[in-house]
Amino acid sequence: MPLKTRSHRAISASLIVLGAFAIAIRTHAAAAGDAGAGKPGPQPVAKRVLRSPLGRPVAQATFAGGCFWCEEATFEGLPGVISVVSGYTGGSTPNPTYEEVSSGRTGHAESVNITYDPSKTTYENLLDVFWHNVDPTQADGQFCDIGRQYRSAIFYQDESQRRLAVDTKARIERSGRLSKPIVTEIVPAGPFYPAEDYHQDFYRKNPVRYHAYRLGCGRDRRLAELWGKSGAQARRH
Repeated sequence: MPLKTRSHRAISASLIVLGAFAIAIRTHAAAAGDAGAGKPGPQPVAKRVLRSPLGRPVAQATFAGGCFWCEEATFEGLPGVISVVSGYTGGSTPNPTYEEVSSGRTGHAESVNITYDPSKTTYENLLDVFWHNVDPTQADGQFCDIGRQYRSAIFYQDESQRRLAVDTKARIERSGRLSKPIVTEIVPAGPFYPAEDYHQDFYRKNPVRYHAYRLGCGRDRRLAELWGKSGAQARRH
């Protein structure tokens, strides 16, 4: 009987994961349908915001780490983070739509643009969160999302950000934590195009679909394999 019970539990768990994976495959495409046809393309945001509404100087950070729903959930609510916007960058097509980026023909990656208060957090802190919420050894996408539109990348705004990105990458490589080379791109930031409204705060607006996608994609399981405790505790709301 104990063996049978464990077997039934294993089968049930497998069915749950398979069901979640099927939802994950459909979720991004289904979300695109929520936008309706004929929506005008997004306009680029400025690369750097100089001051917050309270008049304090702020800075920006731009990262790509696969599904931007998950990256947005990762950074929102962190101390010092003022806003997180899902969008597209790294390609050559102006004002891209979600459908165009998803096709893989624009060169853009799903990304997040973070505005933060440097008096309350640092770019290095944000880099640490970024590294522990991606698989930097995966060259063809992130987790279940395959294609360069889902690649991991750090888009630096200035020389200071570039240097910190390179230094933190080297630190991880020296640690021996990862069994494969880091392939995350470190490249200059270009125009950032906010994604359609229905993608913003998707994890809040559609929590059931978001969590089904995240589970089915195996994101948290892989993060735990890569990073141990810090990966298992990755921010996922």
